[in-house]
Amino acid sequence: MNKRFSSSPLPFRGSKRYYIKRFREVLAQADDIDTVVDLFGGSGLLSRVAKDMLPNCRVIYNDFDHYDQRLANVANTNALLRSIAPLVATVPDNKKIPAETKKTILELCAKAEKKHAVDYITLSGSLLFSGNWAQSYEQLSKQTMYNRMVKTDYDVTNYLQGLEVTHCDYRELFEAHKENKKALFLLDPPYLQTEHSAYKADTYWQLKDYLDVLTLLNGTKYVLFTSGKSQIIELCDWINKQFNATLLNGAQKYEQNSRINDFAAYKDIMITKL
Repeated sequence: MNKRFSSSPLPFRGSKRYYIKRFREVLAQADDIDTVVDLFGGSGLLSRVAKDMLPNCRVIYNDFDHYDQRLANVANTNALLRSIAPLVATVPDNKKIPAETKKTILELCAKAEKKHAVDYITLSGSLLFSGNWAQSYEQLSKQTMYNRMVKTDYDVTNYLQGLEVTHCDYRELFEAHKENKKALFLLDPPYLQTEHSAYKADTYWQLKDYLDVLTLLNGTKYVLFTSGKSQIIELCDWINKQFNATLLNGAQKYEQNSRINDFAAYKDIMITKL
């Protein structure tokens, strides 16, 4: 029996692991669905859960950040982490790694880079304070390191099994499936007024970008994720009143607080219309 994933197998900022239980409940209510289109695939967790819940459905994972490359590189990532682990064995969990040890770790990373790609985002999960991320050697070298080493190898076996993986602009993918009335669209775009540095496709999202996403909701079945900081719900209410629009009308809203670390949290919002 294949593993049932409730979190992404490799670290990813913005992963919806805290919402998976509720997302499964929503999918259990989905009738007359033959295709799930994950427009902003991120780590692919929503696609993976959708395929597990709706095995007979076609599930399309738009991997715009090329998470699949990180999955394919996991053997090298595990090997590098195993070489780092003895260096921090005497450092208490979650405590600062000494400067000399940090220097040695960076030397290992530089050496590894000469042989293969180095997954600095995954390394961040073991070497940086919770909520901090690095995407390159330069970024990692500038940050304070902490011993947050994982105790076992990362296992990504069968994570993409059954998924159709694509890498394209979300608008192109939507255009290809918008006429299918049995399609369910998953929309988890970068949140407004949040920091996007952990996304490989690092683009700054502005209000107009989010409004473009909202135009996709008209006449479709969807699950949309946003945050309290984005104030999208308030904006939709204002547009509806001022212009007699129907944004998010008839949709169900779910809220919960999600933690980044012990000192930071935010309100996660899931909006569904099936």
